[in-house]
Amino acid sequence: MCGIVGMVNLDGRAAEGPLLARMNQAIIHRGPDEDGTYLKEHVGLAMRRLAIIDLKGGQQPISDEAGTAFIVYNGEVYNYREVKKELEARGHRFHTDCDTEVVLHAYLEYGEDCPRHLRGMFAFAVWDERRRELFLARDRVGKKPLLYAKTRDSFVFGSEFSALLKHPSVSREVDRAALDDYLSFMCVPAPQTAYRDIRKLEPGHSLTLTKDGEIKTRRYWEPDFSKKVKLSEEEAGERALALLREAVRVRLMSEVPLGAFLSGGIDSSAVVALMAEESSGPVKTFSIGFEEQDFSELHHARRVAERVGAEHHEFIVRPDALEVLPTLVEHYGEPYADSSAIPTYYVSRETRKHVTVALNGDGGDECFAGYERYAAMRLSERYRKLPGVLREGVIRQALELLPISELKRTRARKVRRFLRAASLPPVDRYLQWVSVVQRDAKAELYTDEFREEVGGRDAREWLRPWFARANGAGVVDAALLADTMTYLPNDLLVKVDIASMANSLEARSPFLDHHVIEFAASLPENLKLRGLTTKYILKKTLQKLLPSENLTRGKMGFGVPIGHWFRGKLEPFLREQLLSERAGRRGLFRPEAVRRMVEQHTRGERDHTHQLWTLLMLELWFQRFID
Repeated sequence: MCGIVGMVNLDGRAAEGPLLARMNQAIIHRGPDEDGTYLKEHVGLAMRRLAIIDLKGGQQPISDEAGTAFIVYNGEVYNYREVKKELEARGHRFHTDCDTEVVLHAYLEYGEDCPRHLRGMFAFAVWDERRRELFLARDRVGKKPLLYAKTRDSFVFGSEFSALLKHPSVSREVDRAALDDYLSFMCVPAPQTAYRDIRKLEPGHSLTLTKDGEIKTRRYWEPDFSKKVKLSEEEAGERALALLREAVRVRLMSEVPLGAFLSGGIDSSAVVALMAEESSGPVKTFSIGFEEQDFSELHHARRVAERVGAEHHEFIVRPDALEVLPTLVEHYGEPYADSSAIPTYYVSRETRKHVTVALNGDGGDECFAGYERYAAMRLSERYRKLPGVLREGVIRQALELLPISELKRTRARKVRRFLRAASLPPVDRYLQWVSVVQRDAKAELYTDEFREEVGGRDAREWLRPWFARANGAGVVDAALLADTMTYLPNDLLVKVDIASMANSLEARSPFLDHHVIEFAASLPENLKLRGLTTKYILKKTLQKLLPSENLTRGKMGFGVPIGHWFRGKLEPFLREQLLSERAGRRGLFRPEAVRRMVEQHTRGERDHTHQLWTLLMLELWFQRFID
């Protein structure tokens, strides 16, 4: 596990060693164990290493025997020994037992098809001296980040923004249109970033920089929901469990201490239970709790740990937002407003004190339909079939008479939120449920200048292609595909990668094994969502492994009481940042609209938690990276 950086000077200038070193130093937290550099003519590659496999022989960059191809690599390829055997049979010779060398030889053998042969998480760069080409690739779902920028005279790439921004030709000019999308999704969707010069290589893509300086990108993978397996319920459950067990087994490969995050939810609990089956000793598990009981899941995690005989570690943290916010802003490098980054950072920090690798349950919701919105999407299809008079006349009027708190997540509030979107087309409906600052709120919030700059943009365009590419699958599968290709890589995986690597901790996700994802996509919808029961087949199959209380409890999420803080200890800070003259001068938001949101929230009249957090993280990013 590492961080990588590099440059190709398109004008033929010699690559600058000191500059490359500064870029590499900016990501030292991703690999504190050692560094490595390739510098020749107009090309420079560098990396920081967090040593996990082949501790003595895995130094990078690695070259082929002829010294004509060089690789820097970030990730873990779990089938590298199988690929190595195939390549040896084709005449390749190896000098290490690390996956990095295997990835390089896979490129030499298969060219741009090499990522298809790799099972795991990765982002790598190969400089091919024979072709005078640079080849970049990113894993199927985007576990590992890879950013790049093509300027007038250089091509620059790296694992994090902090590295690219060290390069003098990479501008910090803001892409204000990307900020509009950020306000919709709490993150900037790939391939764009908050900077005009910098792009994200999308998951499941490779990129070739030709000797003429041309960029060619290619998609090599996406899940297919159109082909369904014909299995009985029992067969489907057994197959799902077998694939997940294998995905866990291969992710236990390590020469350093290894453990698991354990929230007590279904996904992390399943991973821990399967780890316990494969491990000769007790599994090391790590859970985080908060003083606010509404945000603590420790008792659920403890129940699973006791069931499997884990060596369990619990941490009670008192989150200090003012302490951690500068760290988060610094590491994420662009506006990012998923507040669960706070507990993810804390649990990573505490876990790293004991192990170097931690498995987690990421991806279970996107594979097996774990979010409430999937049930809502299906229910909406039935609601739309009701006579219009009944929908609009009776139901909506009755709902308006219900006393609904704007601050508490009551069932009546959920029903009203559902009905406001239920009659909309699927993409509009989905966007209504996942977006933070919606179109009508933007109309009130934006200045005339900002509205004109982003005029005509439509957040639905990030989702519509994936609903269309579901290939005739049902509305649940279409939403699953959209989440897998947008929400998962743009938000959740960014959160975990940055929070864990900021603490030099490697995070592994068995549910994100592409064999698991592809099988889940092939399951009929009613095996993933049965009535209102989410993760139906997974819950049924795990009954023998997990306590029933963990399988039947409601989904909680991984949050912190931001809204409460905004009415308490964080209120002065919130006002100081969002209502300042400096914030107003940015020309993005109408000061009176921002003030109204702050006042309504702090007085307890409305809940603007997510909107205010999104605005706050944007302002802090401006102060750190733009001002």
